Amino acid sequence: MGFQSPTLIQAQAIPLILCGKHVLVNAATGTGKTLTYLAPVIHRLQNRQPRIQRADGTFALVLVPTHELCMQVYETLQKLLHRFHWIVPGYIMGGENRSKEKARLRKGISILVATPGRLLDHLKHTSSFVHKNLCSIIFDEADRILELGFGKEIEEILDILGSRPHISESKDTESVRQNLLLSATLNEKVNHLANISLDNPVMIGIDSKQIQSTNKKVLLLDNAIEKLENSGKLSITSNGEYTLPAQLNQRYVKVPCGSRLVVLLSVLKNLFTGESSQKIVVFFSTCDAVDFHHALISQFHGLSNLKSDTETKELFVKCNILRLHGNMKHEDRVKTFNAFKTEKSALLLSTDVSARGLDFPKVRCIIQYDSPGEATEYVHRVGRTARLGEKGDSLLFLQPIEVDYLEELEKHGVLLKEYALLKLLDGFPLHGPKHHTKKFVSIEMHPWVLLLQKSLESFIFSEAKLKKLAQNAFCSWVRAYNAHRGELKSIFMVKKLHLGHVAKSFALKEQPSLVGRSVQKKHTEKRKRDQKTHKVKEGLKRKRMMANEGD
Repeated sequence: MGFQSPTLIQAQAIPLILCGKHVLVNAATGTGKTLTYLAPVIHRLQNRQPRIQRADGTFALVLVPTHELCMQVYETLQKLLHRFHWIVPGYIMGGENRSKEKARLRKGISILVATPGRLLDHLKHTSSFVHKNLCSIIFDEADRILELGFGKEIEEILDILGSRPHISESKDTESVRQNLLLSATLNEKVNHLANISLDNPVMIGIDSKQIQSTNKKVLLLDNAIEKLENSGKLSITSNGEYTLPAQLNQRYVKVPCGSRLVVLLSVLKNLFTGESSQKIVVFFSTCDAVDFHHALISQFHGLSNLKSDTETKELFVKCNILRLHGNMKHEDRVKTFNAFKTEKSALLLSTDVSARGLDFPKVRCIIQYDSPGEATEYVHRVGRTARLGEKGDSLLFLQPIEVDYLEELEKHGVLLKEYALLKLLDGFPLHGPKHHTKKFVSIEMHPWVLLLQKSLESFIFSEAKLKKLAQNAFCSWVRAYNAHRGELKSIFMVKKLHLGHVAKSFALKEQPSLVGRSVQKKHTEKRKRDQKTHKVKEGLKRKRMMANEGD
């Protein structure tokens, strides 16, 4: 599996899981947590006498938030069970054929990986689903499961399986239920799930101050964790800071809103030209934005006024381009997931569906084109690279009005260096009249930016389907930008945006009429309401005056 020695989380958790303890693991991404729970579960099952059989039903259950993570855990499970052919792995999740899943459950699945909604469906409606021998329930990425709104489903599942601590007490060690909960962050919902699913849990990777909030009896490890090497691991310290891998090179690039698209394409072109064999993930805030940028990069051939016959045949960014988001068909998501895992060189455009738990090997660079919001989301996104000791780069796009977000990251000990953008732009060849780029103070007036922006706008204007995708992406981006919560609301304010410049970032010459009309309509309706209110007030005022005169 590529591990020559245990990671910090594995070294702490595996002995305790083997002892049969209920364990709450505060494991951030890239720490080898999947093996942390699968290895001891398999060890326990392969050791049982007599050997377990398919007809015995399900012995271990792994609950995960997304389709992609479900497939990833299942694939890891298959590798680990190579020598234990009598232990049968399986998975069930939304989007799959329910009848086929029912048939597999009827035959028997020893270790089942599942998403909460589909599992609850089968527990209620599939009578042939045997789970009387269940001895382990694992909640992987528990915080994400709850963020996606599966809280009620989880409580129903626990009730059906009789897995609450007061229900699962037994003197028979073979049948004692052991529950494990793995979560990157702790909050009230996660603590509530721990309270209803774990019995006297051992806490791993959590400070004593955080432990108090669970209102449970806690067993602490005596061995000094500090002595274990933690190269390339990510952990959360007691003061709320995030310790990121030392080999992760974190930078930010300050880009005016209207030049964002040009800078993104320039950065990607530079990365794939410099080193053709590499993997890059670009994060967007919406599904529409992923679809638009995927279509654009897949078709755009570069500067329109500088094309030669050979240049027109080549894409501006030459690479294998993939996309992944929650609105895609299940089959397409699985296909993309597997393709990006196996490709040596590829560009993945994705929403935050790729930010949690997924282990894509050899990802060299993470680009956060749209801001992640909470600092925890930033950490999860960059966690796709620099995994288990490998080098990695991350680049965060910020508009000048958003630079205060850096202070938000600094509160959690995350420090970023500025990316040398002007140096990158000066490196692109300019044909025709020579420009003295040092005289250009602003990024948006750089000759390369002006030329590429003009070509992009002309290209979008000439392609009706792409133009429609750009308009949809513009509208959803503005809505997503307006959805920032809490303290971030003061950093990411729609009122501060110039919507015309936002339109330029989608290569649109004009602000989409759909948004313009809706805004105009709201203003018109407000003006009419104000006028009506004013008339009513004036009428009442006149009536009072007339009444006073009558008196």
